[in-house]
Amino acid sequence: MSINKILAVDDSKVDLINLQNILSDAGYEVLTAGSGQEAIEKAGAEKPDLIFMDVVMQHMDGYQACRELTHNDVTKNIPIIFVTSKGQKADRVWAEMTGGKGLVQKPYTPDQILEQVNQFK
Repeated sequence: MSINKILAVDDSKVDLINLQNILSDAGYEVLTAGSGQEAIEKAGAEKPDLIFMDVVMQHMDGYQACRELTHNDVTKNIPIIFVTSKGQKADRVWAEMTGGKGLVQKPYTPDQILEQVNQFK
């Protein structure tokens, strides 16, 4: 699988810009969304190769957005990596149960983000 276009999802503007900068500096086309619902809409329209998804967001959390994306024929094969401050074992299990392919705990380093991308190349 070739990774070119990545969707970054976070309701925190600072976290979203940080993630966008890491990925664009590494040469990826980066789309952004500020909510779970926006992520679902953009993923369906833009069909990114990978999604980085925050967990704790207003109205629809990342787990719920992930479930919707993995149950939609158009987006079900897009890998989703959770990026969250929630790093307990239960959080990792829950991320996997909802269809996530990985989890990066905040605060993270650029290397941790790019390591996740590289596992899908």
